Amino acid sequence: MERRFYIETYGCQMNVADSELMLGQLGRAGYRRVERAEEADVILVNTCAIREHAEQRIYGRLGELTRHKLRRPGVVLGVAGCMAQHLRGKLMERVPQVDLVVGPDGYRRLPELIDEAREEPTLAVRLSRVETYGDLVPARADGVRAWVSIMRGCDKFCTFCIVPYVRGRERSLPADEVLRQVEHAAAEGFREVVFLGQTVNAYRDGDVDFAELLIRADRVPGIARIRFTSPHPSDMTDRAIDAMARCEKVPPHLHLPLQSGSDAVLSRMRRIYSIDEYERLVERIRRAIPGIALSTDIIVGFPGETEEDFETTRRAMDRIGYESAFIFKYSPRPGARSAEWPETVDEEEKTRRITLLIEEQKERSLLKNESDIGSIVEVLVEGPTKRNPSEWFGKSAQFKTTVFPHRGARVGEVVPVRVAAATPHALLGEGVRAATFATVEDVLT
Repeated sequence: MERRFYIETYGCQMNVADSELMLGQLGRAGYRRVERAEEADVILVNTCAIREHAEQRIYGRLGELTRHKLRRPGVVLGVAGCMAQHLRGKLMERVPQVDLVVGPDGYRRLPELIDEAREEPTLAVRLSRVETYGDLVPARADGVRAWVSIMRGCDKFCTFCIVPYVRGRERSLPADEVLRQVEHAAAEGFREVVFLGQTVNAYRDGDVDFAELLIRADRVPGIARIRFTSPHPSDMTDRAIDAMARCEKVPPHLHLPLQSGSDAVLSRMRRIYSIDEYERLVERIRRAIPGIALSTDIIVGFPGETEEDFETTRRAMDRIGYESAFIFKYSPRPGARSAEWPETVDEEEKTRRITLLIEEQKERSLLKNESDIGSIVEVLVEGPTKRNPSEWFGKSAQFKTTVFPHRGARVGEVVPVRVAAATPHALLGEGVRAATFATVEDVLT
């Protein structure tokens, strides 16, 4: 009898990579993936515990999915990922139709756990200090980009974050296994690999540090670009910067989370660097890699953030001059240290602050993108835009979404595009019809 499964994924790229890992495990066990929950014998929701209102969203979605269980009692309904680890048995208490709860370190046994869940509710949330899944082959989705988790867990314990509690302590995949995955991705036709880790540049396998890993991956034929996310400023060594500068396939783009421009707030966040140390790091990076594009993460309204702290962040963002920024309102994550602290910035003020930063960054991004007008950028082709099948898009080396007339380009090719116009969110090649792309989502397929 054919066994069919359906999976939904929420959250970051690491969750996407974990879903691909689960796809591989279930595929090898004889399961076939289907695109609709009503067709599946096994329904899995791979969850995130980091994003705002993540818990309410998952409970809401599980409420919708239970109708399949009620109509077909033999269906196994499972929850995986960070929220599964965080809530554990509470999930089954809140949603009795859930048969399986499996944390991020339980995927190796997923087919076996599903069989157990057919007989009785099954909970598998034990964290491991050694599991890396380095020997397992994921089933990756089609596209030009392959996600490769080179490390799992985190040892930083930032006060706003629960990752160390739901993904365990930091451990790195063996370097040979990472390179095997890069070679496998190249053989499957992927043109870009993205190394993933909560503090990805803390990677170490014996004598192989993050810099050495980049150097070795750079030698793998068939791959056009090697990216990584998200590094921690405190782990960005001169060796890593030098490797980025020397490796032909590592493009000039770096996502470097700042979180706040105030030393007082950074200290309460337990970010273990000062704004001066961060800016001196940026200077070293820009000296070594001229023209590098920087992006960042910012949190507004963290407990204790004063108006002066906020203004300090505004000034820091202006001085540093990011190409783009992901800016979030602070919201407490149950289990994180800061969730125990009283909030000192009300919702209205958080909204004012985030709106101001977003508008200022939009202006900054537009100026940065307009400076590319007239230049030629190398674009890794991803496919047609939503709006017009004759207009295609891809990412420049600086990771800027670039739209251009199709003209025979093929997915996976790297093509030169002359920039004729720009928005805060995209570069527009010559021949692209006049349009305003309000968000990156307006472009993507």
